[in-house]
Amino acid sequence: MTLRALEAWIVAANRALVTVVLAIVFVIVFINVVGRYGFNTSFAWVEEVARHLMILGAFGGAGLALREGRLVAISAVTGMLPEKAGLALRWAIVAVMFAFMAVMGWLGIGFVEFGWNKETMSTGISRGIPYLAIPIGCGLFLIQLLFFARRFVAQDFEAQAGTPPVS
Repeated sequence: MTLRALEAWIVAANRALVTVVLAIVFVIVFINVVGRYGFNTSFAWVEEVARHLMILGAFGGAGLALREGRLVAISAVTGMLPEKAGLALRWAIVAVMFAFMAVMGWLGIGFVEFGWNKETMSTGISRGIPYLAIPIGCGLFLIQLLFFARRFVAQDFEAQAGTPPVS
């Protein structure tokens, strides 16, 4: 398997994860709303599960948002700089993003360990399970960033938003 094929597979798997998670949120919330207003009954666990899945969807989708140019970026500064300085600034941005997500992922692992012996209110599962969204999402972001960093730096931020490099 080539590096490009591996990247495409990871992007597809990441998109599938986010799609499935958000589809589950939609379905369980929709069923709960219909149950509550149509049949005067609802499931107590839906709000908690939906909240945890939305967090997983947001963390899981951050790397995809980066690669599609959907994260907030201030491109005016890099556009005003000479080419070499602009490239250096973009590499610095990549380094800061990498460091931030690596530290956040590491702290997320600690958060999972901290919550593992505690139970959630509605479902009674370990709090560590929903907290896994943090290190999983940060890990996915770091993988996406490693594959995408050179293209991220080489491209203008505005041009990046229009065409995602991997489909």
